[in-house]
Amino acid sequence: MDAIKMIGIVKCFGSVRANDGIDFVVKKQEIHCLLGENGTGKSTLMNILFGLYHPDAGEIYINEEKAVISNPNDAYGKGIGMVHQHFMLVSQLTVLENIILGKEAGNFILNRKESRKNVQELVERFGFRIDLDAKVESLSVGMMQRVEILKTLYRGADIIILDEPTAVLTPQEVDELFKILRQLKSSGKTIIFITHKLNETMSLSDRVTVIRKGKVVFHCDTKDTNEKELATQMVGRQVEEIVAGRDSKPGEVLLELKNVRLHSRAASAVNLTVRAGEILGIAGVDGNGQQELENLITGNQKLTEGEIYLYGTNAGALSIQERKKMGLGYIPSDRHKNAMVSDFSITENFLLGYQDSKEYCRNGLVNYPALAVDAQKQVETFEIKVAGIDQQIGQLSGGNQQKVILGREISHDPGVVLVAQPVRGLDIGAIERVHKTLLDLRNQGKAILLISAELSEIMNLSDRIAVLYEGEACAQFENGAYTKEEIGLFMAGKKQEVS
Repeated sequence: MDAIKMIGIVKCFGSVRANDGIDFVVKKQEIHCLLGENGTGKSTLMNILFGLYHPDAGEIYINEEKAVISNPNDAYGKGIGMVHQHFMLVSQLTVLENIILGKEAGNFILNRKESRKNVQELVERFGFRIDLDAKVESLSVGMMQRVEILKTLYRGADIIILDEPTAVLTPQEVDELFKILRQLKSSGKTIIFITHKLNETMSLSDRVTVIRKGKVVFHCDTKDTNEKELATQMVGRQVEEIVAGRDSKPGEVLLELKNVRLHSRAASAVNLTVRAGEILGIAGVDGNGQQELENLITGNQKLTEGEIYLYGTNAGALSIQERKKMGLGYIPSDRHKNAMVSDFSITENFLLGYQDSKEYCRNGLVNYPALAVDAQKQVETFEIKVAGIDQQIGQLSGGNQQKVILGREISHDPGVVLVAQPVRGLDIGAIERVHKTLLDLRNQGKAILLISAELSEIMNLSDRIAVLYEGEACAQFENGAYTKEEIGLFMAGKKQEVS
């Protein structure tokens, strides 16, 4: 029996067809992965199913009955719940209060005892290990996700949609989530799992549907496919996995942090070195000091304790511009906020951060012809899809924006490159190009500090790895010294044993 059948779904935002005649079928009591690159229309389709968007055309059937879903209340009324990528919890309230909020037991007076009983039954039935009286603000990200799933179950959901649910989880938390989802399936629930991660799709799902550019391009039983085929279907061509060799011979230290305290809450200071010809990967769940590390190295945040050395020179008191002149390249974690101006052209964005460079500026005047030549060169080198270098950068895809920023920074031949979350929001094709570029820079003798929330990216590219937890470097080691699961334990706070 089909739990969900969506036929001919069309959804347009202006001239963009986010969903272009999509047919999507989910069988009852299965885990179905909705797979695709970022921006292909996966979340849009599921937001339609959950009643957050209204389709411009198409029909929806729930349990083989035609349904009109105008809002999330309609969706819950038909047994559909959704766990969003960004949690919708009130941090000051307890787990129980968040779960029952808006659907409390009792007619006019809250019956807390009855509410607790109902929630406790769900906790025991599905094997959730959670303290109902704990404040949400005290929970780990993985526990918050359990609260969101319990919220959907408490509201009677038999069909549960999860939107990119592993984006902020450690490997151990991912394993725990998958156990929960399999338990939900065995108890009769139907799961729709939105993702762009191939290994998760192969590990978890019964069936998979691939969306590319707003259209369904592939669907099958998961057992009948593999990661390589799914990647090809997602991108429309074969994709090469980029993995660093373990034969690097690093040179002198070009970037060094000595006793740097990332923030006031950190129990100890951080010591890091990055050498010429190596990539040091910074692993950790988002929010454990990565942003502070990025800001301190670039000069966006004032150093309060410790020293930062570039090329052996104490750079802790230098400005952002002075550090760039010394040879620091910077690809920030938030490109929209810190690396580009959306309304500026590609050429104008190529100038950002280098306004006083002698290459482009003399006597206060910008040499636009020279700037345009270099911008065009990078567009061609990185195969950036543009109408022309006068096009506004805000009109480009995320991947093409990132390639403009990457081209700008490396065109000035920096010896040290700080790269933060370089593939966040990018599709597989753009990721492939960014990773190739980073390895090329490493092989040219550059010192690269790679900060990423994607553990697979850190493990594929890094020569050495440091793990941040609550502002401390709880582990530092050569890549290959620990398994993915062991690194996950460091990400959750375990300290490395020093022999």
